[in-house]
Amino acid sequence: MSTFRTLDDLADGQRVLVRLDLNSPIEDGEVQDNRRFERHAETVRELLAADHAVALMAHQGRPGDDDFVSLEGHAEILAEHVGSDIGFVADTYGEEALSAVKNLSGGEALLLENTRMCDEELPEEEPEVKAETDFVRTLAPEFDAYVNDAYSAAHRSHASLVGFPVVMDAYAGRVMQTEYEANSAIGGREFDGNVTMVVGGTKATDVIGVMEALGERVDTFCLGGIAGELFLRADGYPVGTDVGDMALFDDQWDANRETIEGLLDEHGDSIRLALDLAYEAEDGGRAEQPVSGIDEKTRPYLDVGTMTVEEYEQVIRQSEAVFVKGALGLFEDERFSKGTVGVLDAIADTDCFSVVGGGDTSRAIEMYDLDEDDFSHVSIAGGAYIRALTGEPLVGVQVLEAAADRMAT
Repeated sequence: MSTFRTLDDLADGQRVLVRLDLNSPIEDGEVQDNRRFERHAETVRELLAADHAVALMAHQGRPGDDDFVSLEGHAEILAEHVGSDIGFVADTYGEEALSAVKNLSGGEALLLENTRMCDEELPEEEPEVKAETDFVRTLAPEFDAYVNDAYSAAHRSHASLVGFPVVMDAYAGRVMQTEYEANSAIGGREFDGNVTMVVGGTKATDVIGVMEALGERVDTFCLGGIAGELFLRADGYPVGTDVGDMALFDDQWDANRETIEGLLDEHGDSIRLALDLAYEAEDGGRAEQPVSGIDEKTRPYLDVGTMTVEEYEQVIRQSEAVFVKGALGLFEDERFSKGTVGVLDAIADTDCFSVVGGGDTSRAIEMYDLDEDDFSHVSIAGGAYIRALTGEPLVGVQVLEAAADRMAT
């Protein structure tokens, strides 16, 4: 496990600069509440209770995108979750921001403006380069410590994420700590029983990379979504192709065909493929078709079928650990939620270690009123979760570990 320092190691009453990840959906110019605010609020509450003066940093969108907006609305939502006022200043490290920071007292919190409105934030550069930016050199002297709670952005080498730990005492917030420990469990933890991974979603390339990396650690893969159809295609079934104006399959097939075929050859006994698939019937309802009865793909398949769900549920109930990456169907449409919700229900009912990862899948827990407490961990990370599963290093974690080593000398 990681050797970074956490809030348990941070003395009370400090002036603390904290990086959160509040990047959220924007609708009609307004930020939408979601699980990230709730999770980060726990870290902020703990810091305020310890009489820290807290300045918060976060990002939203990228320059040029529709969701690249100010964080003023984010401060209001975060304050509701924290249960106390969160100030806001429309500046990140200029005179207005510095003045607001200097006026912070213990037990008070302030959110600075969108870090990506700073030119020095975004380019992916080495931490030592980021540490020399005006952004870092200006803000760092105003604080006693830096806390990174933005696990979901830990794969990004941006100034607010990797520059400050090079020049400051640095700690992991509670979200960073719990996400890292849970998401790294598949690689660093021993399980006596079967380890199962449910694989789906639309980004087949990502999950295929996970399967390739974890082939020796996972006993059973249960497939659905785009990747599921592509594996069926490799297994000789006439699915996993684009139909109509859909363009999700053929490009990903061309990019991953050799890897998929290699995984089937090497780990075929551990890979469970859909027995049936669901589609929209002419009357607008849900219809299902056994995979063995498909002669040609003429319509989109939007979920795995009932027989598949029953088989996957049985696998899950016999597992000691279950990891989920990606939905098995178009769960946003209740007609095609049976696969995703079925496996989540089975995991919730099973006494196993469970991690549900990726924004889409975790959103299904909210949509269908499942109890988050029935899972060991529900991750709010996407790209960082993928990297943790595949064993790739996270630069945001590496700089915290390096800071801990430096602080120990």
